[in-house]
Amino acid sequence: MPDALEKEAVPTAGGPATVAVVEAGPAPGRARSLWSDAWRDLRRKPTFVIPAFVIALLLVMAAFPGWFTSVSPREADLANNFLREPELTHFFSPEWLGYNQQGQSIYARMIYGTRASIVIGISVTALVLVFGSLVGMLAGYFGGWIDGLLSRVIDIFLGIPFLLGAMVVLVSFDTRTEWTVILALAFLGWTTIARVMRGSVISIKQSDYVVAARSLGAGTWRILLRHVLPNAAAPVIVVAMIALGGYITAEAVLSFLGIGLTEPAISWGGDINRAGGQIRTASFLLLYPSLLLGITILSFLMLGDAVRDALDPKLR
Repeated sequence: MPDALEKEAVPTAGGPATVAVVEAGPAPGRARSLWSDAWRDLRRKPTFVIPAFVIALLLVMAAFPGWFTSVSPREADLANNFLREPELTHFFSPEWLGYNQQGQSIYARMIYGTRASIVIGISVTALVLVFGSLVGMLAGYFGGWIDGLLSRVIDIFLGIPFLLGAMVVLVSFDTRTEWTVILALAFLGWTTIARVMRGSVISIKQSDYVVAARSLGAGTWRILLRHVLPNAAAPVIVVAMIALGGYITAEAVLSFLGIGLTEPAISWGGDINRAGGQIRTASFLLLYPSLLLGITILSFLMLGDAVRDALDPKLR
């Protein structure tokens, strides 16, 4: 729609005023925010829509596995051992992807294994996002000895190799459940979020709106929660979304090494570990859970990259 035209009286020397047509600018509308602009860009990008659809499907699969299969993943029949090849013509049936060495449906175990990976990835991300953001926000806003102390604590945790530290923590437990793995990964994974939040808070704590709120007598926590946190959250959220795929990978690696989830928990990493001995005789045991794990991790990484590009003003 073209801009509106306005009439303006323009006086002329020695004569009556003439009417000139002046092109007016666009009518003022609602204020645009960084998040609204990002959403406007994201919903038109296939690199966001496709992984978002895959992740939504995985979330539904993790929440309602019974919608996708009626077979129990622990139901074993030695008559259906790994020598029985997949029957790709029987879509979404127990025979679709074949059976493992215990006669359990690979398809059913893949469906039910989604819950462990998604729950662990999202839970670890939520914990490190809350704790890491709090530590980084306090260090960046107050500075001084508080910043020095918290920064040294962050450096100490950064000096611990992530997977090796998680292995050391988990081997002390005889039975490792989902919450055991979540706490072990969150205990070592919050440092990156804290450093990103600290840098973001340092860059905005002297902004005009923060100084104005402080001069008007706003309390420290009100400034942090109402003014600092909303404006410093964008890079932290991007890092957390990308790290979520890394946490799913870490859970699969730990389960593959036999240090992650233990029976009766079902995990893609555990199934990949058990399939390693039959890679020559029944390679499909290793192929299908590995493929689903790769698609899941790739979807979260693509989603994080798309959100990062949309929230970065320099890339517009």
